[in-house]
Amino acid sequence: MRGLGTGTIEPSEALKAAITAVAVLAALGLFVSACATGGTGARDEGPASSDTVVAKAATPSASPTTQEPTRQDVVKLVKSDPEVAKAVKDALKPCVADEYPVDVSYGELTGGPVNDIVVNVMTCHDAVGVGAYVYRMENHRYENVFKAEEPPVYAEIDRGDLVVTQQSYEKGDPVTYPSIEQVITYNWRTTYFARVSSTQTQYSNAVGNDDTPAPARN
Repeated sequence: MRGLGTGTIEPSEALKAAITAVAVLAALGLFVSACATGGTGARDEGPASSDTVVAKAATPSASPTTQEPTRQDVVKLVKSDPEVAKAVKDALKPCVADEYPVDVSYGELTGGPVNDIVVNVMTCHDAVGVGAYVYRMENHRYENVFKAEEPPVYAEIDRGDLVVTQQSYEKGDPVTYPSIEQVITYNWRTTYFARVSSTQTQYSNAVGNDDTPAPARN
């Protein structure tokens, strides 16, 4: 029968080409599979680059602080000040225990290295101002750069200016009702306080029945 013979069969050229093509495809498939799953089966990569920046915390700079004199220090300053009248120093005594009749304010008036000090010395009984002073730091010590000692007088810091209130009494005026009140504003001019404005108020003498006499001038 044609095709069932028992002799050696030589493959044709077309068959050889087909077998060769199949072998090549099989080998190629094995190569691709080995590349895809080689080693541990995971894709091999290099270490990932890092762009993380560790910021160094800025160290806050310490703000310079100056400890302001205590009330007791201010009392000693006034008592040792040769510019302060003797009558004011004599009146500067404790009212109760070690409480002195002084009002102390700290603030910028003269543009000095530290806050200026405004001191008002008063009487214990009726809190009448008998002396007002401004101290400025110069050469590491406080210097007296302003004084007003005609009672009643009171000095304050107002938006960088020195404001001094003085009252005047006429004969027979009670201490609580002066006849005239004058408010004077001063501004610092390098080495001294210059008077820049003033207002004056005249009060009626028809009111008030306080018999306390007006304070005497120094």
